[in-house]
Amino acid sequence: MKISSLYVRNYRNYTSAFVEFGDGLNVLEGPNASGKTNILEAVYLLGVGKSARTSQEKELVRIGEEKAYVKAVIQKKFRRHTIEMQIEQGGKKILIDGIPALRAAQLVGILNVVLFSPDEMKIVKESPAERRKFMDIGISQQSGQYFRTLVRYNKILKQKNKLLKEDVKNPDIDGMLDVWDMQLAEASARLIYMRKAFLKELEPVAAGLHAEITGKEVLRLWYESDVDGESIREITANQLERYRSDREKEKEAGYTQSGAHRDDVLIEINGNDARKIASQGQQRTAALSIILAQLDIFKKQTGETPVLLLDDVLSELDEARCRKLIEKTQGVQTLLTCTEYTVKNPIPKKTFRIENGSVK
Repeated sequence: MKISSLYVRNYRNYTSAFVEFGDGLNVLEGPNASGKTNILEAVYLLGVGKSARTSQEKELVRIGEEKAYVKAVIQKKFRRHTIEMQIEQGGKKILIDGIPALRAAQLVGILNVVLFSPDEMKIVKESPAERRKFMDIGISQQSGQYFRTLVRYNKILKQKNKLLKEDVKNPDIDGMLDVWDMQLAEASARLIYMRKAFLKELEPVAAGLHAEITGKEVLRLWYESDVDGESIREITANQLERYRSDREKEKEAGYTQSGAHRDDVLIEINGNDARKIASQGQQRTAALSIILAQLDIFKKQTGETPVLLLDDVLSELDEARCRKLIEKTQGVQTLLTCTEYTVKNPIPKKTFRIENGSVK
């Protein structure tokens, strides 16, 4: 798949801008704070349904304006799609091929994107929340079922935690918690099962990339959870049992102690925990390998190659990693931001100059 064109109006620092992208590598050059990343953010927003940089959507609207508008034309193997999004104080409105989208899940599969930026390196060295976020976004783009389950899980979790915090002295609290635990355990099991399947596919591809770059290091990925099980039914039963054993502890703490929202991914390099002892170079290589592995997974699962978004990463990587990264852009529509593109090969299909919120 590829983005044929992008139009933004009153978005971040842009009054308006129209960009027609080419196949292969598209380079967006310009000084810092000129608006390069805002273009990539707009593309990501249309693919995922939310910004990778902020949870406050009002920040996407140009200062002094009431609403922002973003539109992209996407060309896939067998058909063309148009996604439009209007962002205002009360939220956002989405149109897909001119038809209002009632749920964000309707965006799934229309525009798949893989983002690699300095912030994405957090998946190795930062908190478990970063690794869960990585899985949730990656799997949600491939599976509407996963996205819907994730939304449902978070809603149930919120209701259960509210009960634990505000109504714990209710004499009927145990019966009420039994109802929420049953629903939560089932949703948690589905998320865990699909995350494990995702990592099982991702690991050999990521390990292969990592070995290519390093020449010798072995990368492994393990899903870490408080509960085990090979099937959704088994995980559900084990999770439910865990909730029951944690009942008094949860009442005292005022929140749910286990489940998909507390799980993590163990990243090992040569048998050692990369989250704790890997060097900065090793962590960057692992992050690069894990994120780029998604290109192959997406193509295998959907039949379409996603759009690769590379935001200001060339300055963060050494020559070997830069070379491997650019090699992966072959056959993939790539939008790359930088202050100046100095890589000799490949030559970009299109180069854009970004200055003060204008595209040339």
